[in-house]
Amino acid sequence: MATKLKIKTSEGDIVIRLYDETPKHRDNFLKLAKEGYYNGTLFHRVIKDFMIQGGDPDSKNTPKGKVLGTGGPDYTIPAEFVYPQLFHKRGALSAARTGDEVNPERASSGSQFYIVWGKTYKPAELKQMERQMEMQQEQDIFNQSTKEHHEEIMNLRRNRDRAGLRTLQDKLIEETKTRCKQQGKPTFTPEQTEAYTTIGGTPFLDNQYTVFGEVEEGLDIVERIQNCATDRNDQPIKDVKIEAVDVL
Repeated sequence: MATKLKIKTSEGDIVIRLYDETPKHRDNFLKLAKEGYYNGTLFHRVIKDFMIQGGDPDSKNTPKGKVLGTGGPDYTIPAEFVYPQLFHKRGALSAARTGDEVNPERASSGSQFYIVWGKTYKPAELKQMERQMEMQQEQDIFNQSTKEHHEEIMNLRRNRDRAGLRTLQDKLIEETKTRCKQQGKPTFTPEQTEAYTTIGGTPFLDNQYTVFGEVEEGLDIVERIQNCATDRNDQPIKDVKIEAVDVL
């Protein structure tokens, strides 16, 4: 049976469905909703043609001008990438998180989430994105290989063995090429291509942030919120409040 919730906002109601394929995120969101954790919080970060973000407990009864976005419970949720099945089409519900430099495992915030709006893309733009994804794949695999050989690299550096470092670098490059070939080139599926060229979304976030649900009703409310006037911190000038999140 599908898990559905209604997010009651000051702009209208949004009905979301949580995915069973991402059970940790589903169960956590349900738990917080039942506890009333989100009641009285704001959509504190809104970027037109991109997304609306909420779930920061610090946004309850906050004075105007306070920078928000760092609040949450004292835990994170392990990433649950179910890619390419679950992706960032318009209306996708996804987990916010801190950046890769402090969060290489891409673990999700314990409470903050965003709903995708995005834009539509031309097929040529998606092809260009695929090339960028391929470069990112190479970089990620090379970084992982480097991490696996960390001790060896440090020893060669300590011994100032430049020839040894060059040899190891060549070896890691070959390893990267082999692993890339094994994984295959990252490409958008026909379903993704159809969604991104017709209804829109944010394809550049795919496989970077956990998608754990989608809007079933109230996409017009999401559109209204993403169109609202914001300040320099992307915070709506007029508060957009989450009054309650009810399990249906």
